[in-house]
Amino acid sequence: MLRKLSSRPFTLSSLIKYSTMSSKQVLEEKIKEQGDLVRKLKAAKESKDKITEEVTKLLELKAKLGEDDEIRGNQKVTLKTPKGTRDFGPEQMALRLNVLDKIVSVFKKHGAVTIDTPIFELKEVLTGKYGEDSKLIYDLKDQGGEILSLRYDLTVPFARYLAMNKITNIKRYHIAKVYRRDNPSVTQGRYREFFQCDFDIAGAYDPMLPDAECIKIVYEILSSLNMSPFVIKLNHRKLLDGILEICGVPSNNIRAICSAVDKLDKTPWEEVRKEMIEEKNLPPESADKIGEYVRLNGKTELIDKLMADEVLNKNKNALEGLEAMKILLNYCELYDTKDKVLFDLSLARGLDYYTGVIYEAILQKDASIKGEISVGSVAGGGRYDNLVGIFDAKNKQVPCVGVSIGVERLFTIMEAKQAQSGAKQRTSEIEVFVATAQKNLLEERMKLCNELWKNGFKVEHSYKKNPKLLGQLQHCEENGIPIALILGESELKNGVVKLRDVNSRQENDVQRTNIVEELRNRLQNACLNGSA
Repeated sequence: MLRKLSSRPFTLSSLIKYSTMSSKQVLEEKIKEQGDLVRKLKAAKESKDKITEEVTKLLELKAKLGEDDEIRGNQKVTLKTPKGTRDFGPEQMALRLNVLDKIVSVFKKHGAVTIDTPIFELKEVLTGKYGEDSKLIYDLKDQGGEILSLRYDLTVPFARYLAMNKITNIKRYHIAKVYRRDNPSVTQGRYREFFQCDFDIAGAYDPMLPDAECIKIVYEILSSLNMSPFVIKLNHRKLLDGILEICGVPSNNIRAICSAVDKLDKTPWEEVRKEMIEEKNLPPESADKIGEYVRLNGKTELIDKLMADEVLNKNKNALEGLEAMKILLNYCELYDTKDKVLFDLSLARGLDYYTGVIYEAILQKDASIKGEISVGSVAGGGRYDNLVGIFDAKNKQVPCVGVSIGVERLFTIMEAKQAQSGAKQRTSEIEVFVATAQKNLLEERMKLCNELWKNGFKVEHSYKKNPKLLGQLQHCEENGIPIALILGESELKNGVVKLRDVNSRQENDVQRTNIVEELRNRLQNACLNGSA
């Protein structure tokens, strides 16, 4: 038995221990160890049995609740959209598409073509382009050896596109979704997934000509959407950099101070000053000097005032910025946008890639909206002459200027206006509804629908064989369908179709052979009168 118990290999410590013991003591010690081992194994088995029992109970409970994946083949989840996103119903989509159509028509009027880029980019493409906002970029897991991020805006992908394809001249627009890991605010129209509408002009041209056209485009879009009153704030990055330089801001701290200045539209000067001193480590006297400049705004007279500033005039950046702004305001007057333009030295636009003129459109308080939704900036942009060169192997620069329309914020305020007016948004573009007054006329309806579809009309009819006429006409009224064509036995016999104006409820017979021409005339007149 001693040999059997001693068959396990001895450790150094056990050899030392047993060397001083008698055979009997060794035997007793080994028996004790075996007993301890048996007790541990028994306790482990009891613990395992207990865990198995608990797991069995949980699985039975899950099965009773109908949540067991193996039993049901699916998993019950909370039904909600992810934070900062939302679904859009037919009415909302109809409004959104109508807005986008108007925006695209303005872009096309100015000669833009459209492109598209992937919703994700290599992370290194996006890194270092957005200043302090870089923390809002959505990073993705390693996908096949590529580190990717969801696009933050449409400007950086556009610059990458130009560099990759060796494009030096293009006027493009791009409407697509972008993604930001921001704190969402529904009342301000701020989401984590949202549309941007960008217009950009790439190419080397004379100063301020493309820039003035971008401002004109913002003016036209906001005017076409009845977004008055609004103001388009203008500034110049070189002027702002020059001001910060003469106020004692080190060159490596200028972008950080710009980000602080950019908060002045929402934050009192005292808080911005505090941030500069306590968080950006700026001396109080420098912050005070900055405050004397960045709280100024005006028009041409402000440029004259700043040009007379001897300290500012000695700074090359500031002087170049002022001269550019003088040209730009003159062009704004020629383009009839000067009434909405404001030269505002507090405008900084925190993105790192801006190099020249910067602008931002702000919606002002609209007294017609009760409990007005705060939406803030609805468009912004500027000149970024060095961004494309970052992606080019030979650092070849392509000067660019552009603007991004904040459509989500425009949607928010338009939805609020629509809800207040009680007006119903049409969700389809159906122009004609083919109805029947008696039974067994389904095939005649289908023949007429087919004829009208072939001629380009937007047409529908009931999917019931024998629908009631009243129900068909109610469908037209509820869905804003302007014209109903009614077929009956007498109409078929006489070779006519009864044409009903849904709004006025007036009816008249039209020869079946003339129905296409009559419909075109009716719908054209309705469009001219703005009632279609």
